[in-house]
Amino acid sequence: MTPRTTESPDLARIVSALHARQRFVITSHARPDGDALGSGLALAYALRALGKDVRVVSADPPPAPLLVFPGMADVVVTSHVDDPGDAVIVMECGDLARTGITGLDGPAHDGVVINIDHHIGNTGYGTLNWFDGTAAACAEMVFDLVSALGVSLTAEIAVHVYIAILTDTGSFHYSSITPRTFDIARQCMEAGVHPPTVARAVFDSNTIGRLKIFGAALNRMTFDPSGQVATLCLDDALMAACGATGDDTDGLINFPLTAKDVQAVVMFKEAGPERWRISMRSKGEVDINAVARRYGGGGHRNASGCGATGPLEALTSAFQQQVLEQIAQASV
Repeated sequence: MTPRTTESPDLARIVSALHARQRFVITSHARPDGDALGSGLALAYALRALGKDVRVVSADPPPAPLLVFPGMADVVVTSHVDDPGDAVIVMECGDLARTGITGLDGPAHDGVVINIDHHIGNTGYGTLNWFDGTAAACAEMVFDLVSALGVSLTAEIAVHVYIAILTDTGSFHYSSITPRTFDIARQCMEAGVHPPTVARAVFDSNTIGRLKIFGAALNRMTFDPSGQVATLCLDDALMAACGATGDDTDGLINFPLTAKDVQAVVMFKEAGPERWRISMRSKGEVDINAVARRYGGGGHRNASGCGATGPLEALTSAFQQQVLEQIAQASV
């Protein structure tokens, strides 16, 4: 494995902490995506190679398409951890509450929490914190951590690093990509990853519900007058009518970006009466993270999310206007 040319002192402290401890719990944010799970499982396999005891836990189960990959079916779905081991490692999660799991900072391990993230807005809640906003995915940081631990890049570690990078870069679409990203992908391939097989499992495992929700949501899609901002809405009634689950909506937000004139997409998911989870995607220099931060959210320039409360029509208008402002700034 080829690590980064410069080693972070935060990384060095984490390496020392991992070598000094035996029992670990690894987790990430609720409703985990490919980077959350890939980063956690890659590190879990590395620590087990060192003879450590590791449990990977999540508030929600892995998306169904990912269950074919090593270790995914062994992720423990829970809302509480009674025994947090000697340390808890939290991947790409802005604050501990976003894990959706209680007991992670309990006294059993003296409250040792290791926070590893690449998202702007991380609150630095850990006993040890390592943030790298230049990483295209948290898995790029884990790749360096595995190397620094002295563990070889096995096929199991490599496939999870690759899944994380593939999904968190929008299939290598986002501006967060660097030459380093492709170098890591190259090393993953050399370790045994077969990109077509991974891509088919991740992207070509559609359910009927997924096909229906894509069609229904796109049919209801709206645009601002300029046609640059597309808006999607997934309410509970539409989801039920299509027989769709939350997993079935993965990737939907990226589809409108394939239209030449669309510069950004805002997708609303119903989370309760006039409560919405909002995901945003954009092209090029359009910074939708700036919009997400106004609502207490975060992410990256081209991929961010937040929550908001209020009538959908008013929120749609507000988000469209704010995203249009970012489009205008990007064109200056």
